[in-house]
This record gives sequence, structure tokens and C-alpha cells, in this order.
Amino acid sequence: MKNTITIFMAVAFFSSILTVHTLEFQVGGDKGWVIPHSNDTDLYDQWASKNRFNVNDTLHFAYKKDSVLVVSKEEHAKCKSSHPIFFSNNGDTTFEMDRSGYFYFISGVSGHCERGLKMIVKVLEHGNIAQSANQTATNSSESVSLKVDGTVCSQIVIIVGLISMLTVFV
Repeated sequence: MKNTITIFMAVAFFSSILTVHTLEFQVGGDKGWVIPHSNDTDLYDQWASKNRFNVNDTLHFAYKKDSVLVVSKEEHAKCKSSHPIFFSNNGDTTFEMDRSGYFYFISGVSGHCERGLKMIVKVLEHGNIAQSANQTATNSSESVSLKVDGTVCSQIVIIVGLISMLTVFV
């Protein structure tokens, strides 16, 4: 019984320490994914450049009578895609950025991308955690969710194994 309690406490302790924080960003804040004013066609790129995105962070798109497409760099420049990487038109889309690098988003509704409903997001590599500490995303509609990745799980298993061995020999 003593060993079981020790192991349980160790797992709980190390799980709380070794969590990986990810953020969910509300694209466009309270207004959502909408066509920007005619003099503000870089609205979404400016918003994205003020934030630091990490692998597994998510973008939440709220919109009406529109869509969200993830496309190639070339398709983003043309504001047109016949084979998007990702497509959603349900009005409430969450997209997980599962790798580092650039993601290119456009509206799939004719004319909306040309009017500024598009965005480029740069996702930092796993090693750039220090940069994410300078997070500028402060909008109240953004929430923090906790996730544990495979590396952290492996570390927990090793630590629990070592604690188990120590409790058996002590």
C-alpha cells in the first residue's frame, strides 16, 4: 500500500510539473473571421505577426456564410485553391497547427480573400519555448489548454519507474 501511494503521488507531482502549455487563439478576436475594412486588408497578417505560435497551438475561426482553407504559399498569393490542404465551412472551425513553419489561410468565398480575408501564420519550432514566454496574445477570448506530448509521457514513465525501484529497495 505504501508503494502504491508513493507511486501515485510521484505521478501526480511530475505530471503537474512536466505539462506542455498550448494556446487557442481566437482569430479576429470578438469580430471573428470577417472581411476587413477596405483600408485594412493586412488586418489578419498584422494580428498573426503580433503573436507567437507554437506546435500544437490551435486557431479558432468564428464566421458566418464563409469558409476557411489552408492552402499552399502559391495559392495564398493567388487567393484561389482547387485542392486545399484543409477546408471547413461550418462557421466554427478549430485548426491545430501540428508542425513548425508557415500556414497559409484564405477564405473560400469568391472575392473575400482578395478583400483581405487571408492570413499567414508562422509556427515556431519546439526549441523556441523562450520566445513563447513573450506571448503577446492577451485577448480574453483566448484560452490556455494543457497538453502532454510523447516526450513528457516518456519522462514520466522513467521517473515513475525509478521511484518504484527505490521504494522496493528501501
